[in-house]
Amino acid sequence: MLLHFIQVVNDNQPNIATTFKTIPIWDRTVNMFWSRPFHLVFVQLKMDYYLSFIQNTYDRSKTYMKTIESSDRCKHIGEIFDQTIVQSHMLRRIKLYHVPCRNRSAHLSCFYDETHLCICDFFGDQRLANCFKFDHQMRLDCFGQNECQNGGQCFQDNRVCPQVSICVCPRCYYGVQCQFSTHGFSLSLDAILSYHIKPRANIRKQPLAVQVSIALSIVMASIGLVNGILSLITFQNKAVLKVSCGFYLLCSSITTLIGFIIWTIKFWILLLTQMGSISNQPFLFVQCVLMDFFLRICLNMDQWLNACVAADRALVTLKGTSFNQKKSKKMAKRIVVGLLVLTIITTIQDPIHRNLINDENEDEKRIWCTLNYSPYFKKFDSLMNTVHFSIPFLVNLLSAIFIIINTAKKRTNARANVSYKRTLYLQFRQHYNLVVAPCILVIIALPRLILSFVSGCMNTARESWIFLIGYFISFIAPMLSFIIYIVPSQTYREEFRKTIARYKRLLLSCRDRFIE
Repeated sequence: MLLHFIQVVNDNQPNIATTFKTIPIWDRTVNMFWSRPFHLVFVQLKMDYYLSFIQNTYDRSKTYMKTIESSDRCKHIGEIFDQTIVQSHMLRRIKLYHVPCRNRSAHLSCFYDETHLCICDFFGDQRLANCFKFDHQMRLDCFGQNECQNGGQCFQDNRVCPQVSICVCPRCYYGVQCQFSTHGFSLSLDAILSYHIKPRANIRKQPLAVQVSIALSIVMASIGLVNGILSLITFQNKAVLKVSCGFYLLCSSITTLIGFIIWTIKFWILLLTQMGSISNQPFLFVQCVLMDFFLRICLNMDQWLNACVAADRALVTLKGTSFNQKKSKKMAKRIVVGLLVLTIITTIQDPIHRNLINDENEDEKRIWCTLNYSPYFKKFDSLMNTVHFSIPFLVNLLSAIFIIINTAKKRTNARANVSYKRTLYLQFRQHYNLVVAPCILVIIALPRLILSFVSGCMNTARESWIFLIGYFISFIAPMLSFIIYIVPSQTYREEFRKTIARYKRLLLSCRDRFIE
């Protein structure tokens, strides 16, 4: 928001001083302290001007309060006059500027053309236009010392003796120097939520977006940790690990559990840092470099492991009794190691390019964990994120379709008197536990896929709700592995019951020993 302070000077052009204020995302009120003389104040929001104050005599000690209304907006002459007048010469057109001011029914307080800013004011008993020259295209470029990044424009509060400067950022960028980006898959929780968090305010006084995020994080972390533990104790059984699918699911349970622990710690570090409770720079730098790196590895590994489960089940359906379990299990171990190495290699650019930045202005101080990629690494990172998401998505989708169709074809060949559609339906009912996992994963992944490619980037911090939804959606699949894999399968359910019974006996035995 730009504020133009105009001091009227007799028999001369008025003195114009421009300053700016950032409107907090959680507030609609701005406090402004101005020590220089002024008679008029205009507020500029983008290309709209609003007449805020008029005082004939400057009073240094006076405090003003003003609510900006739509009626305060200064209209462009194109909204007042017809095109014939607008396109006429300036000297001919300006003679008519008194006309709209005399029309009291228009409630016009101010208007502007390409070179003037005018107010409608009383002179005696008449309401006339009072105009002065105003540069609508002014670009205060900080005397050529523009520190704004990514095409940001640098504004100063005064041409002659500037005291403060600010960067006006293009779409998809933010920060004091426009140094942060909100593009696509690389969008992190820091970029989405940080500007919503009030510094030096407790949780009860935080905005709705922050409170909702806290509630969701507690619920999702609790479910995720319980899900990870229950899945882990089920898939660690020897009976489950006899097949390659069980090994993939065990590894998935481990990455899920580690991922939710890291995510929970990261969320609370972000919250407490932006609230001002944590300011230890070495600690924040270490977590900045490592937390997102490990979290990305866990999420990507979980997606690949789920795809491996779907592909393995499709392979079993294809080969039937000729499927070699021992060979498949050996191959599974190599595949998991290979995927881990591949995931680390394609994500290693993340910690290398991370920096901790102190982002300060006159109102607040924030500490940001940022990624500063060169154009090459930015393209590489975007490509790798797309690969880690799209290929597992396609594997899950195609595996689900293949399992149903291939099984139905085999049954149709065996039973010539049964129609293909009927066989397809019967096979779906019989093998729904093999199909339900990839289908659910595809359904969960679709909203995130759509949000990432359709939305493009977050233009402003006020658009964060849709990106918050997309961010939390990405954690639904790891949070529900118990429901996706164990609940539909009779074999896994039975192993889970046996495991719970074994732990119950163990606890009872420990209790009896303690009592003795």
